Amino acid sequence: MCQGPSTPTGEVRSVSAALPVLQNVVGGSLVDPADGRTSPVLDPCTGEAYAHAPVSSAADVAAAMEAAAAGFEVWRDTTPAERQRALLRLADAVEARAEEIVAAECRDTGKPVGPTRTEEMAPLLDELRFFAGAARMLEGRSAGEYLRGHTSWVRREPIGVCAQVTPWNYPMVMAVWKFAPAVAAGNSVVLKPSETTPVTTLMLAGIAAEFLPPGVLNVVCGDRDTGRALVAHPAPQLVSITGSTRAGMEVAASAAAGLKKVHLELGGKAPVVVFDDVDVEQTARAIAAAGYFNAGQDCTAATRVLVHGRIAADFTAALAAAAKATTVGGPDDPGADFGPVNNEAQLARVRGFLDRTPGHAEIVTGGRRIGERGYFVEPTVVAGLRQHDEMIQDEIFGPVVTVQPFDDEDAAVRFANDVRYGLSASVWTRDHARALRLSRRLDFGAVWINTHLPFVSEMPHGGFGHSGHGKDLSIYGFEEYTRIKHVMSRLG
Repeated sequence: MCQGPSTPTGEVRSVSAALPVLQNVVGGSLVDPADGRTSPVLDPCTGEAYAHAPVSSAADVAAAMEAAAAGFEVWRDTTPAERQRALLRLADAVEARAEEIVAAECRDTGKPVGPTRTEEMAPLLDELRFFAGAARMLEGRSAGEYLRGHTSWVRREPIGVCAQVTPWNYPMVMAVWKFAPAVAAGNSVVLKPSETTPVTTLMLAGIAAEFLPPGVLNVVCGDRDTGRALVAHPAPQLVSITGSTRAGMEVAASAAAGLKKVHLELGGKAPVVVFDDVDVEQTARAIAAAGYFNAGQDCTAATRVLVHGRIAADFTAALAAAAKATTVGGPDDPGADFGPVNNEAQLARVRGFLDRTPGHAEIVTGGRRIGERGYFVEPTVVAGLRQHDEMIQDEIFGPVVTVQPFDDEDAAVRFANDVRYGLSASVWTRDHARALRLSRRLDFGAVWINTHLPFVSEMPHGGFGHSGHGKDLSIYGFEEYTRIKHVMSRLG
């Protein structure tokens, strides 16, 4: 059974013999929604409910904001060393319960256990420890006399209460990407996870209650209206969201009314540029792994392949073979490479793109739902698409990889940049000079060379254009949660 908190250490509370009922974490305590409303949490492998989560109202959000404001007054005055210690202890406690949390994440998302353990839990722990260290590493300009008879210096301070919204594709990882830098910098947080995947975020907040003062990390569950109430509330000084471009635009518009700082990590349509000097089979296997990881539900997924015309036919065949060799299954399948898409609406979205495949294009392999239970989709390759087809321009967010040929380097760059997103890209070639040229010319926030998808805590992640603005991870992500103050003192 998947677990979520009903005490500060994270156990589930059952209110009946039926399904467990989750609670919000507010002020370090577990709290039911004021009006008692809940919604079912569905297992993506079966489509059946296995828990109920709060649907928080504006009153619940206001209570969480009040707790966060009180928590900030305490937390802002802690030293960097104290914040570091708290986050390191939290990381140790999460690591001690890693298998339990991974099991909960897999139940919430349908992901295979192995990849979730190695590719999500392990980085999550590293990111907690990275930001614990970053708390003590803020840099500033040295003090100096820039006006005769006066000394100036710069203070870097926490912003205050931060409102954060996370998506359903990486629930536990995205929660850490949000709250860890904010808390390390001395802020307090009210975080809303996706309504379809709330469990591990509640677990993390329940564990954190042992190490952070009440109100520093609050989690309220709910739907879009809950998120809107979070953004519209006057308390937050910063709003951070990882989600769709549509959601980001709505958040930015709402936050503008209060002149709140906004951090947006939104959609992507990563070009994967493959030149004719690569090992075709090896490269196709690597790109398939990066395209189908997490069922393609990743804003950086390698799902838009641009391949040199001289090897386009061979590469497409190799990619189709790699797709056919990819195993789809749930958490109970130890050999599964990826699981279902997250929810029924996402299944309908992916199937809609495939159903609308234009006549000039071809579904080379895949393209069908697997079974009638759960939300599984075959790993799919689509060829013959044109630059302005919707599968090229719009984010599918499913296990669908498209292939387009190009004739030369200029055409590759033109096709790659001709989308409204600017999150990530990759270049595959043995020509080092060409790789460096492309890394400069591609208009994306991250460019990989001969690989696609790895992240490290020390390097920033964030895009341009409709992929949003601001950075996660790294010291740049940490600085997003600070503000700059100039102090000047007259001498004598």
